[in-house]
Amino acid sequence: MDQVETLDAFKLKGRVALVTGGARHLGYDMADALAEAGADLVITSRSLESVEAAAGRLCQERGVQVLPLALDVRDAARVAEVVTKAHDWKGRLDILVNNAGGDSGDGPCHLFERSPEDMETLIATNLTGSLFCCQAAARLMARQGHGKIINIASIAGLVGRDRRMYEKNDMAEQPIDYAAAKAGVIGMTLDLAGLLGPMGICVNAISPGGFARGQPGTFEQDYANEVPLGRMGRDGSVDLKGAVLFLASEASDYVTGQNLVVDGGFAIWK
Repeated sequence: MDQVETLDAFKLKGRVALVTGGARHLGYDMADALAEAGADLVITSRSLESVEAAAGRLCQERGVQVLPLALDVRDAARVAEVVTKAHDWKGRLDILVNNAGGDSGDGPCHLFERSPEDMETLIATNLTGSLFCCQAAARLMARQGHGKIINIASIAGLVGRDRRMYEKNDMAEQPIDYAAAKAGVIGMTLDLAGLLGPMGICVNAISPGGFARGQPGTFEQDYANEVPLGRMGRDGSVDLKGAVLFLASEASDYVTGQNLVVDGGFAIWK
């Protein structure tokens, strides 16, 4: 096997990456990082208008080809269709970033008031939908003999939250079902890595902590006080981009079954 220079191992020229939920926020940041490294992209969103706008921006700023597709990951048949389109577009699918999720619903988030319908919707979006994407992509990657699957989990799947921070700042709290779903994503990642490793597929997770996204300044400060590095993550920065590029590239070819926590140390500080 030819020796690859370290910096060259991070380049993705000629690769195709599918990023679900890639039209905005952290999903867009991760798609942008892969495009910057040279990958052509398939990005999805439930809103076709939103994902087309994001695709146009990525094409213009990064000079790569981007295929925008509408996708609700809760629909297994549509997931299979989109993954097949992503593969057939360039004849390969090298990377899946399983980012679609979020959406706590419009109703109350507190466990005692949370509706069963909102719980089921959130778990279907964040966990079951991710499993559908893994299933469809892994089938194709197994035929290729290689692939990278990156599941986006959360520190919510690792630690219990102090909801007083949300109450103090008059903010809706994260629902318990979100933590359940993200813990499931971490467990799914570990077992998939064991199943798919012999097929040449690396499966890893990233668990982001809190990222600043227009929350009240008092909340940002309260959160920062609980982080060893003294701040929330920053949208559009390398805070998450570096992590996803590492796991998507040859630089992580001997890394599988890991959950990379990107939280400034929040989850380890008491």
